[in-house]
Amino acid sequence: MPLNRELMDNPRATRVKHITELASRKGRKRARLFLVEGPQAVREAIGYAANSVRDVYVDENWRQSRVLRDIVNSAMDSELYVHEATSAVMDTLSQDCQGICAVVQTEAVLSEVADLDIADSSLIAACWQLRDPGNAGTIIRAADASGCAAVVLVDECVDVTNPKVVRSTAGSLFHVPIASMTEEDFFAWSRSQNALMTAADVYGTDKTPVTNLQEALATTDFQRMQIVLFGNEARGLTPELIDSTDRAVAIPLYGNAESLNVAISASIMLYAFALRAHE
Repeated sequence: MPLNRELMDNPRATRVKHITELASRKGRKRARLFLVEGPQAVREAIGYAANSVRDVYVDENWRQSRVLRDIVNSAMDSELYVHEATSAVMDTLSQDCQGICAVVQTEAVLSEVADLDIADSSLIAACWQLRDPGNAGTIIRAADASGCAAVVLVDECVDVTNPKVVRSTAGSLFHVPIASMTEEDFFAWSRSQNALMTAADVYGTDKTPVTNLQEALATTDFQRMQIVLFGNEARGLTPELIDSTDRAVAIPLYGNAESLNVAISASIMLYAFALRAHE
């Protein structure tokens, strides 16, 4: 599909206003759309979810950049609408877009868990009441890199179409299916999958005492689906949630730090599971 011949040069245009409204959760929910910013994320959206990309917006000087040229050509090969815009308009759309952004349908990154094709031996990252966009994005990126079959958001979590989440995933948002579930549905689904569920927790409970990560991995049956559940940034997991899992596992700390940030913990633990499973 060719470039739109009309240059977007009015930062106050109606189309620009509608796109800037996607910065709010209310605007994204109403439109069922979200904004993807920057070359890497837009490239991945086109490569993995082209059918859900509504429009691509690029700085009028895009021909001077090989990176932007490649992305625009890929978008046109995928028969997507591409609009050239002045720098003033691009800055209005996003101050973080580095010359290119895209409007994408929400359905591109949210899946129904029943629709997921997950093998019995898959690794799943699950997050309970995760609220920080940066943490969410980092966990999604780590889940992608460690080969997770899905990321499950349990209970009230951050909106994955939040601009900060989208940017921090660096495109991984389009590689890993993401599902949202209630606590009840999550535990019912995990039981139906015969999954071994690990609570990532430092202390455990009287009923579910904590196990060292190395010891836990040594006794793990990787023929079963593995679900690793991470908790809220401030509160971690509740005792009731921990006791609903099969075991509590902690990352050993060799220095004086009391604990690790949830995104760092998820990165370490998911990689540890992935490395052991692929031995």
